Amino acid sequence: MKSKAVSSILQNWVPKIFSLLIALFIVLAVRFMNVNDRVVTLPLTVILPEDYTAVSLVPDTVDAVITGPDSIIYLIDPSMIAATADFSSVSGEGIVRVPVMLEYRDDIYTRDGLVVSARPSSVRILFEENR
Repeated sequence: MKSKAVSSILQNWVPKIFSLLIALFIVLAVRFMNVNDRVVTLPLTVILPEDYTAVSLVPDTVDAVITGPDSIIYLIDPSMIAATADFSSVSGEGIVRVPVMLEYRDDIYTRDGLVVSARPSSVRILFEENR
């Protein structure tokens, strides 16, 4: 009796292993497909240089993209995230590009596996010298 059960298990073992691997892949894919993005618009604080004037438009908002599990990303309060573009180190006329810096409490976001990024990730402004 034992040899019959063992032989039936070992018979066609390649398709059985293949089916098990496909099932495992499907379970993992469904589990990790629950990661989504939430886009919120934040006010952008732009720090301009004293010796130069901005000739082009200065953006006043930026989008923050919060990436993580569905169950958590909608619990985040967007007012706890601050966006800043610092042009205070401008040293000449022309187009200057600086990164958008997002300030938030790292411990809350990294603990729950959230990623926060700015869109666009940088801002550019055309400056000319004050006259």
